[in-house]
Amino acid sequence: MYNKRSVGARYEQTAVDYLKERGYKILEQNFSCRTGEIDIIAMENGYLVFIEVKYRKNAAKGFPQEAVDLHKIRKITYTAGYYMLKKHIPPDLPCRFDVVNILDRHISLIQNAFEAIF
Repeated sequence: MYNKRSVGARYEQTAVDYLKERGYKILEQNFSCRTGEIDIIAMENGYLVFIEVKYRKNAAKGFPQEAVDLHKIRKITYTAGYYMLKKHIPPDLPCRFDVVNILDRHISLIQNAFEAIF
């Protein structure tokens, strides 16, 4: 039986491995609160990075990054703000939002994929 959660967890772990190979230090996975969820939170080159992982088996329903729409960006932004507040992270720490795209077996990374929206 097809289980979206287990498929998602498998590809998030693939993304974690991919990011670690590129020097990201993983801080948390699947951080969630009332405003939303962030798949991966990491540090990379002095940046606190909030990472969304998107997977598609093929491009028939569009490319993975296309699923990161305005609504999703707003949810990630609010959740990132809450994370920083909860963890007492100074507001002047540089942050960015990355997206890991997994299309079939091809993985790509979009650094600074979008700006925060409040």
